[in-house]
Amino acid sequence: MPKFSWLFSLFACVGLSSVALPVRGQALLPYVPKLDSERLEQQGLELLQEAIQLIKFQQYELALSRAELSTQLAPNSYESWFILGSLYVQQDKLDQGIQVLEKAQVLAPKQEGILFTLGNAYFQQGNYQAALKTLQAGLKLRSNAPEALFDLGNTYLKLDKFSKAVSAYEKAFNQEKTFWPAINNVGLVEYEQGNIDKAIEKWEQALSIDGKQAEPQLALAVALYSQGETKKGIALGEAALALDSRYADLEFLRENLWGENLLEDTEAFLATPQMQAIVSRYQE
Repeated sequence: MPKFSWLFSLFACVGLSSVALPVRGQALLPYVPKLDSERLEQQGLELLQEAIQLIKFQQYELALSRAELSTQLAPNSYESWFILGSLYVQQDKLDQGIQVLEKAQVLAPKQEGILFTLGNAYFQQGNYQAALKTLQAGLKLRSNAPEALFDLGNTYLKLDKFSKAVSAYEKAFNQEKTFWPAINNVGLVEYEQGNIDKAIEKWEQALSIDGKQAEPQLALAVALYSQGETKKGIALGEAALALDSRYADLEFLRENLWGENLLEDTEAFLATPQMQAIVSRYQE
């Protein structure tokens, strides 16, 4: 699942698809510095609105510069820090992102969107215990968040808590029936536990939701090939790499949470003469 493909949808569902601007008083106030401060804050929140619109159209670099300036003009707005931190994480600037998101959390400790994004950042950083604690805190505030439940499942998977991972994935899928990555990852867990038939069933289910996804297609190809269905496995493997040739890279698969058993079988599958020829063709 592409990282932060749900960034703007998360903002929308936690009420950040727009930011309310402060109403400036009509009466003339004698304290001029306060008026200047209010004007700067309003300008900061206007920049933040622009940043949110740019995120919607995936103009992340332009959004980043506006979000950075927004935090300077409206430093007490948690929304400014939240969006800036999310953009840093989206650009793989994890340390900066986490630092900024933690500041947003201080300003709004009960804002579930901050906790979900911070949990995702901790996960990417490899701090799985912090990710687990933060995601659980966010889900206590808002339980109907399939993306956060998916991140929770991934965290449990990294911590080798397989049954809890499956439970989190299934909850995510039950909340959003088109969320194929959750079902795909249940297949990853089943395969590592030796439940090959169950894994095959899950990958077939993922493909029934979206037949143009390379990951479940390649996983299914490997599983079928390992069970002796060589012709079907090769055909599926070729179709998967036609969709996305990155899946021929074992390190890329590891980053996508493929376990050691599946990686071992995938390495053997990709080493066959038929798949070697297919991989070479797509690499060219």
